[in-house]
Amino acid sequence: MPKMKTKSSAKKRFKMTATGKVRAGQAGKRHGMIKRTTKFIRTARGTTILSAPDAKIVKSYMPYSR
Repeated sequence: MPKMKTKSSAKKRFKMTATGKVRAGQAGKRHGMIKRTTKFIRTARGTTILSAPDAKIVKSYMPYSR
């Protein structure tokens, strides 16, 4: 059976945590920050853990991640 391929877009956008959760960057911070509230900008810093249904899809894209 041949090796499965990892989707290149997924490996660039997502990281797996040690416990097997999927970490991703916060959405909605590319442009238009002037109209966003300070609270939105503050809470959207860093990364976030994906929800279970989304994580299941991303894990199917990365078969060799932990």
